[in-house]
Amino acid sequence: MLARLAKRLAWAVFTVWAVVTLTFVIYNVLPEDPAQVIAGPQARPADVDRIRMQLGLDRPLLSRYGSYMTRLVRFGPPSGEKDDSSFQLVGPVRIDLGVSYLKGRPVHELLGKALPPTLLLGALAIFVQVGVGAIGGLIAANRRHTVFDWGTVALTLVGISAPTFLTGLALQHFLARQTRWFPIDGYGDTFSEHLHSGILPAMTIGLFGAAYYTRLVRDEMIVLLKQDYIRTARAKGQNELQVLFRHALRNALMPLVTVIGLNMGILVGGAIVTEQIFRWPGIGRLSVHAIQEHDGPVIMGVVILFSTVVVLSNLLVDLSYAALDPRARQ
Repeated sequence: MLARLAKRLAWAVFTVWAVVTLTFVIYNVLPEDPAQVIAGPQARPADVDRIRMQLGLDRPLLSRYGSYMTRLVRFGPPSGEKDDSSFQLVGPVRIDLGVSYLKGRPVHELLGKALPPTLLLGALAIFVQVGVGAIGGLIAANRRHTVFDWGTVALTLVGISAPTFLTGLALQHFLARQTRWFPIDGYGDTFSEHLHSGILPAMTIGLFGAAYYTRLVRDEMIVLLKQDYIRTARAKGQNELQVLFRHALRNALMPLVTVIGLNMGILVGGAIVTEQIFRWPGIGRLSVHAIQEHDGPVIMGVVILFSTVVVLSNLLVDLSYAALDPRARQ
């Protein structure tokens, strides 16, 4: 078990490194010049060259890559190095994501400020996805070939087909402008306002996943409800809710948990679009602004954070198999 965990951790580190390397190369071969963006369109060539030298953008690509990777993760603050607060200590590990080109602030500070709103939005979206998907699929399977089942299948098809930005605009129009039940955008000041403002963006992200999970749970439950142990549970006198939730749904969680782990990338991508629509001050909106401003350190920091979250979520899904199904422990 320990050997398997060590192998998975090594593969996770390799995946993050590959994503970071690919992003670094793609960003640095693009024709846009961050020095020109910082200096402005009317800047003199000499000023642009001076900014390029200050940022180290005049060096060869391989040299810049080596400097970035060697500075990225170290153990403890280097001796004799000036503490410019551009790095963050996580235990003995020193993580240095650099300084934003345009904002002049350490990248870890920008990410730390934008991360809580994104975590809140992601938690609400997963709650919508799993809650609506599991319950909807369970009821549809239990009432197979009824009007509810056919209507659920039709709605899930619409939910899967609708793009995220269209869902967000529709929710803004009907639930914010027309009924005024929710704020049209923004984040609020208190935690209750954060929750209230996060409902519409969470529904925007969550409805796509909920539609997919509903179809998945429905198909799994249709097969499971025909198994012998379900007939045995009913023959012992257990009520229908106990049969559905205690016996059938638990066995349907394995594929659902697998898809949740694989769906983290889609969740992250949906957050980028949704945060921009609802002016949600999270990592997604920060990444959009960084791309528009060609702010390399911030782009790299966002990629490192998102890739780490996706990889770790899939690792946690693998570890959860043993808790859900004792047979997976073998």
